[in-house]
Amino acid sequence: MKNAVLMVLAVVIGLVAGSAVNMGLVLLGPHVVTPPTGADVTTAEGLTASLHLFEPRHFLFPFLAHALGTLAGAFVASLLAPNRSPIPASVIGVLFLCGGIASVFMLPAPLWFCIVDLVLAYLPMAWLGHRLATAARPRAIAVR
Repeated sequence: MKNAVLMVLAVVIGLVAGSAVNMGLVLLGPHVVTPPTGADVTTAEGLTASLHLFEPRHFLFPFLAHALGTLAGAFVASLLAPNRSPIPASVIGVLFLCGGIASVFMLPAPLWFCIVDLVLAYLPMAWLGHRLATAARPRAIAVR
């Protein structure tokens, strides 16, 4: 019972951490890569209406937000998971993937970006986050 509660807590904290990284990069993106002239990126409706003006470079920060948000969330969840379980990181990856699939249906992004985003930004980053966390977290020392 205790492990189940810790796993749920790890997922919730991982989601918060990953979402914070994601949102930070989404907000930073337009300051680093200037949106096309005439593009309104302040609202979802404006973004949808002006997405056809975007060049490949404009998709860098959305991809980084999705990938690094998932990576950070899975990393945090794995650090907090009992017994180095990969389950919280996997749950983070699947939940962020569901968000990515939803964004594919909500925003008319180019097909190449949708494929790259869905294939590379979620499950591979969750796996990598778990691997990095297990490498960073020292193993418990067995006492005889």
